[in-house]
Amino acid sequence: MKIDWFTVIAQIINFVVLMWLLKKFLYRPILAAIDERESNIKKQLLDAESQKKEADQAKAEFNHKNEIFNKEKDVLMQNAAAEAKAEADKLKATARDEANELKTSLEKAFTEDQATKNDNVAKRLKGEALDIARKTLADLSSVSLEDQTVTVFIERLNGLKVDEKTKFSEALKGGKTILVQSAFVLSKEQQALIQKTVSSLLKPDSTFEFKVQPELISGIEILTNGYKLSWSVAEYLGSFEDDVEVATK
Repeated sequence: MKIDWFTVIAQIINFVVLMWLLKKFLYRPILAAIDERESNIKKQLLDAESQKKEADQAKAEFNHKNEIFNKEKDVLMQNAAAEAKAEADKLKATARDEANELKTSLEKAFTEDQATKNDNVAKRLKGEALDIARKTLADLSSVSLEDQTVTVFIERLNGLKVDEKTKFSEALKGGKTILVQSAFVLSKEQQALIQKTVSSLLKPDSTFEFKVQPELISGIEILTNGYKLSWSVAEYLGSFEDDVEVATK
Protein backbone atom coordinates (compact mmCIF):
# COMPACT_ATOMS: atom_id res chain seq x y z
CA MET A 1 0.00 0.00 0.00
CA LYS A 2 1.41 3.34 -1.02
CA ILE A 3 1.26 6.20 1.52
CA ASP A 4 -0.01 9.57 0.32
CA TRP A 5 2.39 11.81 2.20
CA PHE A 6 0.68 14.93 1.03
CA THR A 7 -2.58 13.82 2.60
CA VAL A 8 -0.84 12.78 5.82
CA ILE A 9 0.98 16.09 6.12
CA ALA A 10 -2.23 18.02 5.34
CA GLN A 11 -4.10 16.11 8.02
CA ILE A 12 -1.33 16.75 10.54
CA ILE A 13 -1.41 20.46 9.71
CA ASN A 14 -5.20 20.46 9.98
CA PHE A 15 -4.98 18.73 13.38
CA VAL A 16 -2.39 21.19 14.70
CA VAL A 17 -4.46 24.16 13.49
CA LEU A 18 -7.58 22.64 15.08
CA MET A 19 -5.81 22.16 18.42
CA TRP A 20 -4.50 25.71 18.33
CA LEU A 21 -7.97 27.07 17.56
CA LEU A 22 -9.54 24.98 20.34
CA LYS A 23 -6.91 26.08 22.81
CA LYS A 24 -7.21 29.76 21.91
CA PHE A 25 -10.96 30.12 21.54
CA LEU A 26 -12.37 27.31 23.68
CA TYR A 27 -10.07 25.87 26.35
CA ARG A 28 -8.42 29.14 27.38
CA PRO A 29 -11.72 31.05 28.01
CA ILE A 30 -13.15 28.04 29.81
CA LEU A 31 -10.05 27.70 32.00
CA ALA A 32 -10.04 31.44 32.62
CA ALA A 33 -13.70 31.32 33.62
CA ILE A 34 -13.02 28.36 35.89
CA ASP A 35 -10.06 30.17 37.50
CA GLU A 36 -12.13 33.32 37.97
CA ARG A 37 -15.00 31.33 39.46
CA GLU A 38 -12.62 29.55 41.81
CA SER A 39 -11.04 32.87 42.80
CA ASN A 40 -14.47 34.39 43.54
CA ILE A 41 -15.44 31.39 45.62
CA LYS A 42 -12.20 31.63 47.61
CA LYS A 43 -12.77 35.35 48.11
CA GLN A 44 -16.35 34.79 49.28
CA LEU A 45 -15.19 32.11 51.68
CA LEU A 46 -12.53 34.43 53.08
CA ASP A 47 -15.08 37.26 53.40
CA ALA A 48 -17.54 34.95 55.14
CA GLU A 49 -14.85 33.76 57.52
CA SER A 50 -13.82 37.35 58.25
CA GLN A 51 -17.44 38.39 58.87
CA LYS A 52 -17.94 35.38 61.14
CA LYS A 53 -14.89 36.36 63.17
CA GLU A 54 -16.09 39.96 63.41
CA ALA A 55 -19.56 38.78 64.44
CA ASP A 56 -18.10 36.45 67.08
CA GLN A 57 -15.89 39.26 68.36
CA ALA A 58 -18.83 41.68 68.49
CA LYS A 59 -20.95 39.10 70.29
CA ALA A 60 -18.23 38.44 72.84
CA GLU A 61 -17.75 42.17 73.39
CA PHE A 62 -21.50 42.70 73.81
CA ASN A 63 -21.77 39.83 76.29
CA HIS A 64 -18.83 41.24 78.24
CA LYS A 65 -20.32 44.75 78.38
CA ASN A 66 -23.72 43.33 79.31
CA GLU A 67 -22.17 41.34 82.13
CA ILE A 68 -20.36 44.45 83.42
CA PHE A 69 -23.58 46.48 83.16
CA ASN A 70 -25.55 43.88 85.13
CA LYS A 71 -22.90 43.82 87.85
CA GLU A 72 -22.81 47.62 88.08
CA LYS A 73 -26.61 47.76 88.11
CA ASP A 74 -26.79 45.27 90.97
CA VAL A 75 -24.18 47.22 92.94
CA LEU A 76 -26.00 50.53 92.37
CA MET A 77 -29.34 49.05 93.38
CA GLN A 78 -27.85 47.54 96.52
CA ASN A 79 -26.15 50.83 97.41
CA ALA A 80 -29.35 52.79 96.76
CA ALA A 81 -31.39 50.40 98.91
CA ALA A 82 -28.80 50.56 101.69
CA GLU A 83 -28.69 54.37 101.59
CA ALA A 84 -32.48 54.61 101.57
CA LYS A 85 -32.73 52.27 104.55
CA ALA A 86 -30.03 54.20 106.42
CA GLU A 87 -31.82 57.49 105.76
CA ALA A 88 -35.15 55.99 106.83
CA ASP A 89 -33.63 54.66 110.05
CA LYS A 90 -31.95 58.01 110.70
CA LEU A 91 -35.18 59.95 110.12
CA LYS A 92 -37.20 57.59 112.29
CA ALA A 93 -34.61 57.85 115.07
CA THR A 94 -34.61 61.66 114.80
CA ALA A 95 -38.40 61.86 114.87
CA ARG A 96 -38.53 59.43 117.79
CA ASP A 97 -35.92 61.43 119.73
CA GLU A 98 -37.72 64.72 119.10
CA ALA A 99 -41.02 63.18 120.11
CA ASN A 100 -39.43 61.80 123.27
CA GLU A 101 -37.90 65.19 124.06
CA LEU A 102 -41.26 66.88 123.63
CA LYS A 103 -42.91 64.23 125.74
CA THR A 104 -40.32 64.74 128.47
CA SER A 105 -40.78 68.52 128.35
CA LEU A 106 -44.54 68.15 128.60
CA GLU A 107 -44.30 65.77 131.52
CA LYS A 108 -41.99 68.17 133.31
CA ALA A 109 -44.30 71.13 132.63
CA PHE A 110 -47.32 69.22 133.85
CA THR A 111 -45.47 68.13 136.97
CA GLU A 112 -44.56 71.74 137.79
CA ASP A 113 -48.10 72.97 137.13
CA GLN A 114 -50.18 70.13 138.60
CA ALA A 115 -52.24 72.60 140.62
CA THR A 116 -53.89 74.02 137.50
CA LYS A 117 -53.65 71.14 135.03
CA ASN A 118 -55.30 67.74 135.28
CA ASP A 119 -54.24 64.29 134.13
CA ASN A 120 -56.67 64.24 131.19
CA VAL A 121 -54.98 67.23 129.55
CA ALA A 122 -51.58 65.63 130.03
CA LYS A 123 -52.74 62.36 128.48
CA ARG A 124 -54.31 64.17 125.49
CA LEU A 125 -51.16 66.15 124.76
CA LYS A 126 -48.96 63.11 125.13
CA GLY A 127 -51.20 61.25 122.71
CA GLU A 128 -50.89 64.11 120.22
CA ALA A 129 -47.10 63.89 120.44
CA LEU A 130 -47.21 60.22 119.58
CA ASP A 131 -49.77 60.81 116.80
CA ILE A 132 -47.55 63.47 115.24
CA ALA A 133 -44.51 61.19 115.37
CA ARG A 134 -46.50 58.37 113.79
CA LYS A 135 -47.90 60.65 111.07
CA THR A 136 -44.43 61.94 110.22
CA LEU A 137 -42.98 58.44 109.94
CA ALA A 138 -45.98 57.19 107.93
CA ASP A 139 -45.64 60.06 105.44
CA LEU A 140 -41.93 59.54 104.91
CA SER A 141 -41.41 55.78 105.31
CA SER A 142 -40.42 54.53 101.87
CA VAL A 143 -37.56 52.93 99.97
CA SER A 144 -36.78 56.41 98.65
CA LEU A 145 -37.29 59.11 101.30
CA GLU A 146 -36.62 61.93 98.87
CA ASP A 147 -39.19 60.69 96.35
CA GLN A 148 -41.76 60.27 99.14
CA THR A 149 -41.06 63.79 100.41
CA VAL A 150 -41.60 65.20 96.90
CA THR A 151 -44.81 63.17 96.55
CA VAL A 152 -46.21 64.52 99.84
CA PHE A 153 -45.27 68.07 98.85
CA ILE A 154 -47.01 67.69 95.45
CA GLU A 155 -50.10 66.46 97.28
CA ARG A 156 -49.91 69.55 99.47
CA LEU A 157 -49.79 71.75 96.34
CA ASN A 158 -52.72 69.96 94.71
CA GLY A 159 -54.71 70.29 97.92
CA LEU A 160 -54.38 74.08 98.21
CA LYS A 161 -57.64 75.82 99.06
CA VAL A 162 -59.02 78.64 96.93
CA ASP A 163 -57.80 81.40 99.25
CA GLU A 164 -54.29 79.90 99.36
CA LYS A 165 -54.20 79.72 95.56
CA THR A 166 -55.27 83.37 95.44
CA LYS A 167 -52.47 84.40 97.82
CA PHE A 168 -49.96 82.42 95.79
CA SER A 169 -51.14 84.02 92.52
CA GLU A 170 -50.90 87.51 94.03
CA ALA A 171 -47.35 86.82 95.19
CA LEU A 172 -46.37 85.79 91.64
CA LYS A 173 -47.51 89.01 89.99
CA GLY A 174 -44.72 90.90 88.25
CA GLY A 175 -42.86 87.75 87.19
CA LYS A 176 -41.24 87.14 90.57
CA THR A 177 -38.79 84.26 90.79
CA ILE A 178 -40.10 81.20 92.64
CA LEU A 179 -37.51 79.90 95.11
CA VAL A 180 -37.81 76.19 95.89
CA GLN A 181 -35.73 75.09 98.87
CA SER A 182 -35.30 71.48 99.93
CA ALA A 183 -33.29 69.54 102.46
CA PHE A 184 -31.76 67.50 99.63
CA VAL A 185 -30.77 67.99 96.00
CA LEU A 186 -33.81 67.64 93.75
CA SER A 187 -33.31 65.67 90.54
CA LYS A 188 -34.23 67.22 87.19
CA GLU A 189 -37.34 65.02 87.08
CA GLN A 190 -38.41 66.15 90.56
CA GLN A 191 -37.78 69.81 89.68
CA ALA A 192 -39.81 69.41 86.48
CA LEU A 193 -42.68 67.78 88.43
CA ILE A 194 -42.82 70.67 90.91
CA GLN A 195 -42.71 73.26 88.10
CA LYS A 196 -45.46 71.43 86.21
CA THR A 197 -47.67 71.19 89.30
CA VAL A 198 -47.29 74.90 90.16
CA SER A 199 -47.93 75.90 86.54
CA SER A 200 -51.04 73.70 86.28
CA LEU A 201 -52.47 75.23 89.46
CA LEU A 202 -51.65 78.91 89.01
CA LYS A 203 -50.59 79.41 85.36
CA PRO A 204 -47.71 81.75 86.38
CA ASP A 205 -45.18 83.21 84.00
CA SER A 206 -42.28 82.86 86.43
CA THR A 207 -38.83 81.39 86.64
CA PHE A 208 -37.78 78.82 89.23
CA GLU A 209 -34.65 78.69 91.40
CA PHE A 210 -33.77 75.53 93.35
CA LYS A 211 -31.58 75.57 96.47
CA VAL A 212 -30.61 73.05 99.14
CA GLN A 213 -31.54 73.96 102.75
CA PRO A 214 -30.62 71.10 105.15
CA GLU A 215 -32.33 72.89 108.06
CA LEU A 216 -35.72 71.93 106.61
CA ILE A 217 -35.36 68.38 108.03
CA SER A 218 -36.43 66.27 105.06
CA GLY A 219 -38.78 68.95 103.74
CA ILE A 220 -39.50 71.29 100.82
CA GLU A 221 -40.71 74.90 100.73
CA ILE A 222 -41.68 77.45 98.06
CA LEU A 223 -40.86 81.13 98.60
CA THR A 224 -41.85 84.04 96.37
CA ASN A 225 -42.45 87.71 97.13
CA GLY A 226 -43.13 87.15 100.84
CA TYR A 227 -45.33 84.05 100.35
CA LYS A 228 -44.22 80.67 101.71
CA LEU A 229 -45.65 77.18 101.26
CA SER A 230 -43.75 74.37 102.98
CA TRP A 231 -43.85 70.81 104.24
CA SER A 232 -41.32 69.15 106.57
CA VAL A 233 -40.96 67.10 109.71
CA ALA A 234 -40.24 70.34 111.55
CA GLU A 235 -43.69 71.61 110.47
CA TYR A 236 -45.44 68.78 112.29
CA LEU A 237 -43.35 69.33 115.40
CA GLY A 238 -43.96 73.08 115.31
CA SER A 239 -47.71 72.53 115.08
CA PHE A 240 -47.51 70.28 118.09
CA GLU A 241 -45.56 72.89 120.06
CA ASP A 242 -48.27 75.48 119.32
CA ASP A 243 -50.94 73.11 120.62
CA VAL A 244 -48.94 72.52 123.79
CA GLU A 245 -48.52 76.27 124.34
CA VAL A 246 -52.27 76.92 123.96
CA ALA A 247 -53.20 74.02 126.27
CA THR A 248 -50.83 75.09 129.04
CA LYS A 249 -51.99 78.73 129.22
